[in-house]
Amino acid sequence: MTKQERAVRTRGTLIRSAAEVFGREGYSVASLAAISSLAGVSNGALHFHFASKAVLADAVEAAALARLAELVGGPLPAPGAGRVQHLVDVTHRLAGALRADPVLRAGFQLAGESSRPPRHDLRGHWRAWVEEAVRGAEAAGELRAGVAVRDAAAAVAAATTGLEVLGARDAEWLSAAAVAGLWRLLLPALVPEAAVKGIEVAGARPL
Repeated sequence: MTKQERAVRTRGTLIRSAAEVFGREGYSVASLAAISSLAGVSNGALHFHFASKAVLADAVEAAALARLAELVGGPLPAPGAGRVQHLVDVTHRLAGALRADPVLRAGFQLAGESSRPPRHDLRGHWRAWVEEAVRGAEAAGELRAGVAVRDAAAAVAAATTGLEVLGARDAEWLSAAAVAGLWRLLLPALVPEAAVKGIEVAGARPL
């Protein structure tokens, strides 16, 4: 392994370790000593890569944002699948990733951290994607008559962000059953009655 490869690996280990400590203790309480200890590196090695805790938090957010972009960017809806079904599928995909990925979880948690302004607001990026997805559903004629895009997007974003916040302490809130239950309640308000049964609340794609 070259020196450059070791540096990249160490940086990645520090980002993951920071995410785990931020998630467990919160940003304001988390210490660089705890992060370096979990990563198995010295404080000097940590400071070589990251000048401060704030810089390290920025790196965690950037890594989390890249992972969120991968989640919402693909795979594309299956041929013939509706836009609302795709939205349901992506929320399941996000919940599964939040359960499994401490970096993604920490990125979302840092967006709500009161002690520092987020450099990359993951919750804001998620809200923007949801609104775009709902606009696509409206353009495809899938929304219930009279449903405003902004209202529908706000409801979906608020509900899914609520699962993310609650899931930070209890992973059951991010379970497939919890996400399906959410959609079971939301869909009748969003799409025509005849369309509800055609949408798989558990997700049309295997996770």
